[in-house]
Amino acid sequence: MSDTSYDYDLFVIGAGSGGVRAARIAAQAGARVAVAEEYRIGGTCVIRGCVPKKFMVYASDYGTKIDEAKKYGWKVEKGGFDFPEFMSNMNAEVDRLSGIYLRNLANAGVDVFEERAEFEDANTIVLSNSGKRFKAEKILIATGGTPWRPSPDELPGVEHTITSNEIFQLETLPKHIVIAGGGYIACEFAHIFAGLGVETCLVYRGDTVLNGFDWDVRTAVHEGLKDAGVRVITSTVFEEIKEVDGEACPYCITLSNGMELNADVIMMATGRRAATDGLGCDKAGVSLDSRGGVIVDEASRSSVPNIFAVGDVTNRIELTPVAIREGHAFADTMFGGKDWSFDHDNVASAVFTQPEVGTVGMTEAEARKAFDEVDIYKTRFKPMKTALHGGSERVLIKLVVNAADQKVVGVHIVSPDAGEMIQMIGVAIKMGATKEDFDRTCAVHPTIAEEIVTLRQKWVPETSPA
Repeated sequence: MSDTSYDYDLFVIGAGSGGVRAARIAAQAGARVAVAEEYRIGGTCVIRGCVPKKFMVYASDYGTKIDEAKKYGWKVEKGGFDFPEFMSNMNAEVDRLSGIYLRNLANAGVDVFEERAEFEDANTIVLSNSGKRFKAEKILIATGGTPWRPSPDELPGVEHTITSNEIFQLETLPKHIVIAGGGYIACEFAHIFAGLGVETCLVYRGDTVLNGFDWDVRTAVHEGLKDAGVRVITSTVFEEIKEVDGEACPYCITLSNGMELNADVIMMATGRRAATDGLGCDKAGVSLDSRGGVIVDEASRSSVPNIFAVGDVTNRIELTPVAIREGHAFADTMFGGKDWSFDHDNVASAVFTQPEVGTVGMTEAEARKAFDEVDIYKTRFKPMKTALHGGSERVLIKLVVNAADQKVVGVHIVSPDAGEMIQMIGVAIKMGATKEDFDRTCAVHPTIAEEIVTLRQKWVPETSPA
């Protein structure tokens, strides 16, 4: 039974995927629920992340597909890409999805406040625009993450850059875009703009992109960027950005290695931070980690017993489906009489470079640290489709196996539709499948995926001559 001394049983700050799922499930269980969102209902994924980005991936891929179609006998000609029309269509779909999220909340009986919410204390929420105050028995922080940029003191001219938020608001297609960063966002957008015919340059402080991924994946994606026409400059960072004369490329970027680059759009994709600035976590007594993320336990409970957090704001696994499962587990446990928590082990994920990356489980390096002996099975090959049109695209498939019990502890794929493949492989890895289980699974021919179950020869690293 609800405590009438509170306005709500649950107040959710942030209406992204995790917050919306938690609010809906709690409300359907009979709780009095409110949610506040300062920007637009749907959060990063729907409004300025996964969904619009994937549409941009599709759009950029069509240019290559038109060229490939000619080799397959189609009499087609590539015309100009109408960027404003595409953006209009994409934004209309984003609007539609945001509306669905809002209707689903309303249908569940959730009160929605489309303004910023902040803590006044551990049980009190204040809405910044209207000044309304609400008392809530439980509060869920689901504010997600936000792009990070250096300060003007750290990078003079940083005000001339945009982030992955503003990239979806471009009105015209850039002539020359320079992207800072080597993570999945930087790599995805480098492929997108190169595919749309934009002169594209990626600048990364490391020596190979996708730090944290399996080494073979990293090198395959790095090669793929160059094959796509992206100029990749490594082991350097932006030092200064200045405005210069010239309408085509009005900015000049000086790099720490002394090089200079001209661009009309500069994108900073140098990481994300938990969106807790100004939230009032200190007033509520909520402990944060060194990157501003809310510190939580397995039940998503913060240092304050009645305050919880899910999704990217916790700096656990920054993926939309993870936020959804965390939010669902929280609501079921606290309001639905079903006590469970999300298992963060062996979560499959994809990077929508071209070709895609699909990965689940341990990298080879992680496995070698965890186990006495590791077996590696991998292959690189040209896919059947590429053979006919003569493209340079290559597929990587890699299995990481614990030699002691022959469990497959990691699978890494760089291939067209790798995201689709890794979803199903994720089921097998979660169930503890062994290499023998893979071996006795009959292949589907002719497919790229059949290589996953036909790898028989262990990979032996090359050794240096004695």
